[in-house]
Amino acid sequence: MESLYFGLAAALCWGVHDVCVRYVSQRVDVAAAMTVVLATGLVALLPFSLAEAAALPARSAALAGLAGLAFAGGTYSLYRAFAIGPLRLVAPIIGAYPILSLLWAAATGTPPTMLQWLAAATIVGGIALIAILSDESGAASGGRRAAMIWAGLGGTGFALTFALGQAASGGGGGLPAIFVARAAALAVVAGVVTLSPARGRFLRAPWLLLATMGVLDAAALGLVLLAGGLPHPEFASVTSSVFGVVTILLAWAFLRERMTLPQWGGVALVFAGIGYLGL
Repeated sequence: MESLYFGLAAALCWGVHDVCVRYVSQRVDVAAAMTVVLATGLVALLPFSLAEAAALPARSAALAGLAGLAFAGGTYSLYRAFAIGPLRLVAPIIGAYPILSLLWAAATGTPPTMLQWLAAATIVGGIALIAILSDESGAASGGRRAAMIWAGLGGTGFALTFALGQAASGGGGGLPAIFVARAAALAVVAGVVTLSPARGRFLRAPWLLLATMGVLDAAALGLVLLAGGLPHPEFASVTSSVFGVVTILLAWAFLRERMTLPQWGGVALVFAGIGYLGL
């Protein structure tokens, strides 16, 4: 149950974060925005993990570094997807990563039961239903297909992040592993910003909003990776995917994106699957 709660709390943080991404990604260079978000989250973690990060076992540090690289790729893909397509289309696709998380759990010796697989399939099915029923009117010039490709890459990046990060967290302490992962992601993105011809847009970034997004993002990632030391850490990855539903609901409430009755049925399926995993 603790893993489940960690995942749900992460979903709430990411849902709010991703609604902000929709606004930011259309106004600021993606790499520049990511730099501020990652740096803010790293600063927020400094008081809790800097000293311990130096003592992190080599294997855990390596896994955390790889998790950071995967996180940078997943986050970049998420920003690109949100800049192109409506939230109700791309958020569910990104949120389909739980299947990869469960496959990882099965491959590492903790196979889910058949009913747990069914619950995860229900969650992903509900997410897919929302995406399939999404119309194309909200897609920007990049097109529906490009948005879906970037969203798929984002989901894959996050699945790798959680698998590698939870392995690092379970082997050497949660917060130090999160700190190393975030530092690795920041190093990659900052390098891209340095070489980017669009870095001038960095000066016009909405700093306060990006800083808030950084704190939310760090909290969400930390919750999922900290579940690496709990029973069934894959449940945190599965339930954190509900961030897509949170994002859609917030977009419906505040951005006036339309939701149909069948799409609300997809939302109900998602929560039914989560409810079973929590039993």
